[in-house]
Amino acid sequence: MVTKYPKFTYKKGSVFYYSRVIPKDLINYYDKKRVVLCLRTTSYHQARLLSETYSNKLEQFWLGLRLKQTDVPGLNLIKTGSNNKYSTLPTIEDAKQIYLKIKGKDKNQLFVSTTNRNIRYVIECLGMHPLDCYSTKDAAKLREWLLSKNLKSSTLRRIFSGIRAVVNFCIQEQGLECSNAFARVYLPSNIDTVKRKPISVNDIKTLVTNCIQIDDDIRHIVALIVNTGIRLSEAIGLLISDIDIESKIPNITITPHPHRRLKTQSSKRQIPLTGISLWAARRIIATQTSQYCFPRYTSSTKCNANSASASINKWLKTVGNQTNVIHGLRHSFKDRLREVEAPMDIIEQLGGWSNNSKGYDYGDGYSLELSHKYLNKIDRQLPS
Repeated sequence: MVTKYPKFTYKKGSVFYYSRVIPKDLINYYDKKRVVLCLRTTSYHQARLLSETYSNKLEQFWLGLRLKQTDVPGLNLIKTGSNNKYSTLPTIEDAKQIYLKIKGKDKNQLFVSTTNRNIRYVIECLGMHPLDCYSTKDAAKLREWLLSKNLKSSTLRRIFSGIRAVVNFCIQEQGLECSNAFARVYLPSNIDTVKRKPISVNDIKTLVTNCIQIDDDIRHIVALIVNTGIRLSEAIGLLISDIDIESKIPNITITPHPHRRLKTQSSKRQIPLTGISLWAARRIIATQTSQYCFPRYTSSTKCNANSASASINKWLKTVGNQTNVIHGLRHSFKDRLREVEAPMDIIEQLGGWSNNSKGYDYGDGYSLELSHKYLNKIDRQLPS
């Protein structure tokens, strides 16, 4: 005689279990093919009641999932924004908090403030709503609102890139089934972007002479960058221990610090010191008593590159072309290496530029000796 159990149940020992096969059209929502629950009872009567209760709840839930997959009539008539009272998705502010909590852990204050600013623009223009309540029409409205502030198209693109990153991250992290309304909005091309120009060799010669004559921390920063091509933030974030002038080939090590992170993985590197940059390194070690090479702009928690940039750029315009800025030395560094026919891989390695080649990360890169050879060549372009 076959023992009968309540529908969708079976026994394991003396305890009843509930078991339902997940419908094929809903299997993608689950990690397994069957729902199995211990009913924690040995009573036939209780097992039957629990089975009916669970079945009713599952059927209602599965119906909701099926409706979710179905096109809703008149969906295009639903208003966006706070009028969509049925949305339970995170708001744009919630998305920002999730983004900063996870991605902002190892980032600096600039990353946090930029993210806060970008999302503040969304809220000021469109209001704070769930992510699925924004439409492409809203994104276009935000674009026009930002353009009315006379922002450059390059700035507009950076803002939208930041907003898209926040929304995409939240959608992926939370497993949301909605699109990113800010992903496909048309943005004007960078026609108003002014390309930074390299500083001419003649102007660099004048800078070198002035650096040696004035011999202070501002001039040490400039001189250090001339023959190394390092970024301004990389320079002012240096520790005394990052400079090695006692080795056979004097060099500096660009490495992350708590007060200054690096822009890319490729930014971590060693660069030989030659000419005016070697002079600057020696003067820094001789004049500084702090662990920081430039304590005026650096502390244990931050590296104030913006303040240094303003002071340096103001001075650069008085000793050369009015368009000269400190970042122009980095452009010049690349051009000067091209002039001495340095291989592009060496140029990329010295400048800490990312290389898209799949083989770029293979091996340890070029030796200090070979890099030193090409940096000596570009130093001959300048007065000793």
